[in-house]
Amino acid sequence: MFTIIGGDGKEYGPATAEQLRQWITAGRANLDTKAKALGTDEWRRLGDFAEFSGGDVPPPIAASAPAPAAGPKDIDGCARDLIARAGQLDVFGCLDRSFTLWKQNFLPIVGATLLVMACQMLLSLVPILGAFAGVFLTGVFNGGLYYFYIGKLRGQPREIGDSFAGFSKAFVPLMLAGLLTTAIIIALAMVCIGPAMMGFITAAEQARRTGVPPEFHGFSGGLGLVGLFIVIIAGLYLSISWSFTFALVIDKGLGPWTAMEVSRRVITRQWFRVFAVAILGGILAMLGLLGLVIGFLFTLPLAIGAIMAAYESLCNPPPAHVPASTPAATPATPAEPTTPPDQPGA
Repeated sequence: MFTIIGGDGKEYGPATAEQLRQWITAGRANLDTKAKALGTDEWRRLGDFAEFSGGDVPPPIAASAPAPAAGPKDIDGCARDLIARAGQLDVFGCLDRSFTLWKQNFLPIVGATLLVMACQMLLSLVPILGAFAGVFLTGVFNGGLYYFYIGKLRGQPREIGDSFAGFSKAFVPLMLAGLLTTAIIIALAMVCIGPAMMGFITAAEQARRTGVPPEFHGFSGGLGLVGLFIVIIAGLYLSISWSFTFALVIDKGLGPWTAMEVSRRVITRQWFRVFAVAILGGILAMLGLLGLVIGFLFTLPLAIGAIMAAYESLCNPPPAHVPASTPAATPATPAEPTTPPDQPGA
């Protein structure tokens, strides 16, 4: 008898070896699924057990295709489909899944995160190239790292090199998504505080030429404060609302603008819950500072993992046709021998 960790991060079992073979055939598990034998505490790959190491393990059925190939790709259809199928986001459940992922995959998760961060930092130190990388490659780096985290959350096989999958799987869409999100935030700032800033600059320049101290009217100062307030509120809203953009591009195959809008619409329905996940995940990551700065590098994956767990809940919900009695729609008690959800990478 065995207990496994399904693609949703929950435990299923105990189940017999024959049941597990059926789940593998149905695409609900694979040989890389984490499992432990009844009466033991050691989690291993399912393929590492003698019962599944031979050639009698059936291949998964062809119907278990990766998620990017399914579902509508237009903004309205995709957003409506995800919103209709997603339940209420469990904030602490996201944190728990992130912590579980962090414990079970500590070295790969921390190693991939540090490697991507190191590459970005090294590129930023190169004159001209660093500025180019910061503008054009941020989305590509983040998309690859999210691809790595999503695969680990689903129990799919991932190597350290997969954290750079953004360069091979969706380079142009990820680059454009990064450019669009940055350009919109900058344009918003220019529209809201640009006129007030120009007024300040003009007054200061006139004072320099005439030698008379500049006079700033209360209206100009108030306009600048209002503009700054709008930029802060709108910038915070958009930053949280676009949290899933890069993941949607590389995981679902959506275009840049489609991914931005789907992410915004899906998150807006539960904005404060996603915001809470981001804030609490950030607090967990900041605890690493207690172990000097280097500790932050080991806890940062907790924040990323929490956001990707929220992504899995809201953007990879169970299909609409799944019966309500299955754990994909109504999670069962882990000890019950229920059927785990589909493994997208099986």
